[in-house]
Amino acid sequence: MSKPLVIGAEAEAELAQACEWFDARRPELGREFLAAVESALARIERRPSAGSAAPGVSDAAVRQVWIRRFKYHVVFVELPDRLQVLAVAHERRRPRYWAGRIPR
Repeated sequence: MSKPLVIGAEAEAELAQACEWFDARRPELGREFLAAVESALARIERRPSAGSAAPGVSDAAVRQVWIRRFKYHVVFVELPDRLQVLAVAHERRRPRYWAGRIPR
């Protein structure tokens, strides 16, 4: 049985901000970004172990999945009862800023 995928409030806000930013650059680009994120989330739900280890984090349960076509990735952690999305992060801006969101 698969675990439920829970998107943290900070990750939701990052997703919304990125969609707005992309829409400001080109109409409908935000919708395309959202579709790519939804595809990444579906990949996480199907096979959480397919994500790569998040760099700079010693906890092997913290993983990332790249968002196709965009320079972003979804950072998540597999917990006993759920898959928790920690961030929708740009690949180069503010590396590991989301590390404080890792549940202890």
